[in-house]
Amino acid sequence: MTYRRLVTRTAASRDEGQGETRGRRSPRLSLRTQEAIWGWVLAMPIILGMLLWTLGPMVASAILSFMKWDLLTPPKWVGVANYVKMFTGDRLFWQAVKVTTLYALFRVPLGLAFGLLIALLMNQKLPGIYAFRTIYYLPSVLSGVAVALLWMWIFAPDFGLLNVVLWKVFHIKGPSWLFSETWALPAMVIMSLWGVGGGMLICLAGLQGIPTELYEAAEIDGAGPFAKLTRITLPLMSPVLFFNLVQGIISALRVFTEAYVMTGGGPNYATYFYGLHIYTTAFADFKMGYASALAWFLFLYILALTLLVFKSSPAWVYYEGRPRA
Repeated sequence: MTYRRLVTRTAASRDEGQGETRGRRSPRLSLRTQEAIWGWVLAMPIILGMLLWTLGPMVASAILSFMKWDLLTPPKWVGVANYVKMFTGDRLFWQAVKVTTLYALFRVPLGLAFGLLIALLMNQKLPGIYAFRTIYYLPSVLSGVAVALLWMWIFAPDFGLLNVVLWKVFHIKGPSWLFSETWALPAMVIMSLWGVGGGMLICLAGLQGIPTELYEAAEIDGAGPFAKLTRITLPLMSPVLFFNLVQGIISALRVFTEAYVMTGGGPNYATYFYGLHIYTTAFADFKMGYASALAWFLFLYILALTLLVFKSSPAWVYYEGRPRA
């Protein structure tokens, strides 16, 4: 009896010791917790970059928009004076808004139309079609300054390629383009069509995602090319067109390089885009506070137009499995 009690106590002591050892061990993390930790670790560079190089400058710009600062003296708080000056005392502000809005009104629809048209042509099964797709896409990846210099030569009034073609082929004397107050902005719109390759590529991806069974069923029902375009292609392409529309609005309202390199905003402020006005105010006039206020107005302007497009999307954008509003 004594021996059994001794063995039992020894086993119990050993179990207690093992239990204390297990209790002192750190519990293993679950697989989901480990994945969450690694996810945050891998995402941290982009999060830090966003905080340091995007959100940080935005907050600083918002604060500066209520100050007067010329880079040489300490910033001085002026409240809403910069915004009051923007709407009441800056004639070039309204000129820049008008020019930029007119440019966007023509560039965005034309860019959408040409991008879709070229994508329809590039969606055909023809020999060498891949080479043509590459050719149409390449201009959209070229440097903005290089493209601007190229188009300056094309639009040259005396020896430019465009006016030479107009005279040799159609016997039409071309305008002065960039040197004409009337034709400078249309020239910028024409030049913007050079970069429709990006939108074309997105539209091409959307076209190739449409099931061919729908077109085959429509042909059996007697639908022609126009009916298939309006009843199948455009509705199913509406999400892609919606994306290109939003991107086009943002890009058109932020245009800067073309005017800065080609015209400097002239002639007589005919191509004085809003981005050029911000640049001139900040780095030529050294009015950093006022330039920050101008930048925030542009941000709110783009945001308002983007929200308007999103608000209208239920009426014309079709998503599979969701009825239109």
